Amino acid sequence: MLKTLFKRKPSSETISLEAQNIPRHVAIIMDGNGRWAKQRGLPRFMGHRAGADVLKQIVLGADEIGIKALTVYGFSTENWKRPEQEVSLLMELIKEYLQKNISHMHEHNVRIRFIGYIQGLSQELQDIIADAESLTKNNTGLTLQLAINYGGRDEIVRTMRIMAQSVVDGTLTIDDITEDYVTSHLFTKEFGDVDLLIRPSRDYRISNFLLWQLAYAEFWFTDLHWPDFTKETLLEAVVAYQHRERRFGGLQEE
Repeated sequence: MLKTLFKRKPSSETISLEAQNIPRHVAIIMDGNGRWAKQRGLPRFMGHRAGADVLKQIVLGADEIGIKALTVYGFSTENWKRPEQEVSLLMELIKEYLQKNISHMHEHNVRIRFIGYIQGLSQELQDIIADAESLTKNNTGLTLQLAINYGGRDEIVRTMRIMAQSVVDGTLTIDDITEDYVTSHLFTKEFGDVDLLIRPSRDYRISNFLLWQLAYAEFWFTDLHWPDFTKETLLEAVVAYQHRERRFGGLQEE
């Protein structure tokens, strides 16, 4: 089996990856920004800013490894419950991140997509999102899917409403509704199921993220807070993934 070699930094230790067993679709819950800031006596917002800086490096690292799609949880439908000031700062940070990094991502052939109820965001942010998607739409490298105003249950409910209306309109029959049909109508339809879910910061739940798509994903957790996450951490997660036995409900052949 083909191998791809990567070197850890700053040591010279080499990590060997199976090039034919790279997870195609990786999802990350970027958790621990607030806790990282608290440990350092900083305001929570500084943790979110540090986490945003990390994301750029992880995107490039994922592309180097050969991952095709990276879906990250940027802002959930439940995050609106946070204090108004924090929500406002998070929205400003999202705008700032996009304005500063879109050109850099474009230069590295990264395609950017957004999933979630984008229409529920400010018009200014919607325009920035549209510009980012338009600029990078023809890129052929890794696809970064940013989940903004996203909730797994909300996604499924919206999909069910579309299907119900199609049945009412007579363009869809009950028998047409299959797992493949549902998958093809989700935000992530291009890449389908997640192969590997990564969650830092010592929480062991999926927090309403990609509920349908995580059905047979491999989960990998780390105690590191997201701002401390590195390309080497990503490599560790992929190596762990490659040592998993994925049976999808069946039995491994002897």
